[in-house]
Amino acid sequence: MAGMKKKKSNQNATGTIALNKKARHDYHLQEKFEAGVSLQGWELKSIREGKVNITDAYVILQNGEAYVVGSRITPLNQASTHVVCEPERARKLLLNKREIDKLIGARERQGFSIVATAMYWKKCWVKLEIYLAKGKQAHDKRDTVKDRDWERQKQRVMKHSV
Repeated sequence: MAGMKKKKSNQNATGTIALNKKARHDYHLQEKFEAGVSLQGWELKSIREGKVNITDAYVILQNGEAYVVGSRITPLNQASTHVVCEPERARKLLLNKREIDKLIGARERQGFSIVATAMYWKKCWVKLEIYLAKGKQAHDKRDTVKDRDWERQKQRVMKHSV
């Protein structure tokens, strides 16, 4: 017991594994969903090492099931030789039937996209935060950048005036 040390994790205190900051810039995010992700053993080990990228991740719906496509989990060098590692395979999302029906309806009737914005730990499970989203046009993106710069400038003025 005296020689055993606690293993240090690579995640920050919030349990965040990966973020998709590009999604907030490219889309108007409407409704949030939390989905579990069906993973293989080597994928979980890679996620613990922080070898995940969800920048281009989005959700497709097929046969009443949801899959995340475009996420990349890079295999570790120590991966077993008998395991075939596919870094960019479609991974099944674990959602309730009611949630899947809501996603299908919003995508087909209202023209929403479904994008992944964050991957994080919840207890011992990997969760994916997905949003129903509408694409922004170029002028919307410029307005967002302008508002963000104005907020930053206001904070500087308030900080120096006090």
